[in-house]
Amino acid sequence: TLKTTLTPKTERPNIPGYGIAKSKKGLLPWKWALDRLRKSRQYWIATTRPDGAPHVMVIWGLWLEDGFYFSTGKNSRKAKNLAVNPRCVVCSDDSAEAVIVEGVVESVGTEKLRSLFAAYKKKYEFDVSGMGEPFYRIRPRVAFGLLEKKFTGTATRWMFS
Repeated sequence: TLKTTLTPKTERPNIPGYGIAKSKKGLLPWKWALDRLRKSRQYWIATTRPDGAPHVMVIWGLWLEDGFYFSTGKNSRKAKNLAVNPRCVVCSDDSAEAVIVEGVVESVGTEKLRSLFAAYKKKYEFDVSGMGEPFYRIRPRVAFGLLEKKFTGTATRWMFS
């Protein structure tokens, strides 16, 4: 479903030294970010290894309702990292119209899997239902968006409670 229950606070990010506009004029609406999160085919996910080293990988995923959903092998580096530290970052695939979401993952229960399988099949033309691997949901805490060509006037931060 395309509805969302999220209504984040929209503000300017604190990026000293980059000439970011002070006014609210040009702030990007959350709908703009949702459109990009839903349209991305690939996403970048950053997790943290148990020793503190970063790990970044490309994944498939879905923005549905109030979070980002993805699957990964239970023995993958991502899954092992998230088991120790559930905080992560996911980014859309177009850096010229970037959306970066910081959040915390949680395992998805079986009651949600049927709708996730259907959404994955529709988006990727690939059936993940028989893979037997876990699905996760990233609950956003903060997100950032910007248009590369108008960076100083569009840099936006969305805060979630």
